[in-house]
Amino acid sequence: MTAVVTGAYEVPYSRHPDPGCSTGGLLAGAVLGAVRAAGIDLDRVDGLGLSSFTLRPDHAVDLAWRMGLTLRWLVEDPHGGASGINLLMLARRAVEAGDADCIVLVAGDRFGPADFADLVDNYNTATRDHLAPLGFGGPNAAFAQLTTRHARATGLTETDYARIPVAQRRWAGRNPGAVYRDPMTVEDYLAAPVVTTPLRRLDCVPVVSGADAIVVERDADAAGRPRARVRALAGRHNPDQQDGDGLQTGLAHVRDRLWDGAGVGPEDLDLAGVYDDYPVMALIQLADLGCVPGDDLRAFLHDRIDRAGWPLNTSGGQLSAGQAGAAGGMHFLVEAVLQLQGRAGDRQVPDARHALVTGYGMVLYRYGAMANAVVLEAGR
Repeated sequence: MTAVVTGAYEVPYSRHPDPGCSTGGLLAGAVLGAVRAAGIDLDRVDGLGLSSFTLRPDHAVDLAWRMGLTLRWLVEDPHGGASGINLLMLARRAVEAGDADCIVLVAGDRFGPADFADLVDNYNTATRDHLAPLGFGGPNAAFAQLTTRHARATGLTETDYARIPVAQRRWAGRNPGAVYRDPMTVEDYLAAPVVTTPLRRLDCVPVVSGADAIVVERDADAAGRPRARVRALAGRHNPDQQDGDGLQTGLAHVRDRLWDGAGVGPEDLDLAGVYDDYPVMALIQLADLGCVPGDDLRAFLHDRIDRAGWPLNTSGGQLSAGQAGAAGGMHFLVEAVLQLQGRAGDRQVPDARHALVTGYGMVLYRYGAMANAVVLEAGR
């Protein structure tokens, strides 16, 4: 029995949600949208996976109850940017084991100013007890230090790092759901205010409200409908337990297993959705997975990303589309499924067949504590 992804949907992101907007409402909207996209009725759903920071005090079972779902499988994942692929790992195994036939995975958050401030100060005990009292204010400072370290190690300059947000803004211009769509040049990037040296405002993901969902079913039940096959999954806690330099993620340790399981290599990719809370993290993950030819980051940025327009983060990525809390872990899965189903509109990658999606999440103290990846393949 094989698990496939048959539907994907993103509730439109918003920088300033309406007063009546709620996290539960966003999540429910994403579930219903994904079910419609899959071409099935809601009563087919017998499994639910959830990730959200702001649904509390409610949980996955409360969302299921409010939506009138009767389930055989239920799980909740709190791991931020790694949660989408974590949930897909679990759902794939559940469907293939017969524990459920049709699972919806959903993630999202509604953020007002107070919600985000509370999340930043109480993200985990390390943050609450040691960083918040110092006026930490969120992860920008930590990733500014990491970007400085990466620049010293690689020789990259600010105009090199600029190629990622600038290129992704070009993709965002074709995505009606992206929060920021206006054209951006390298000069625009360099003129943006410095948030914390060397990071500028355009290096940092904009916080938005929204939700994303995908549907995972048995292949045999999806006859005649577009689907994306889940070719390989891999995940790993970062190996150095916050004691290293942060210039490598756990993906470097599962790279061979990922590509061997997928039966393809980096050279076979038609697009990639790489978790981009900051440009440096997109580069680190791509290097860890062997996606940078000859390990030449500068040539990769200028020739492949900028001039050739290699399909990296075709939604515009979080840097332009926005980061809706826990939905950041599901956003790139939704985009990959839309591309593989030929439903990405003006930003459609021609003949897209293989997509890489990564997740990176849970800033434990200095940087993310988890990394994971999946390869999806178009299929009918």
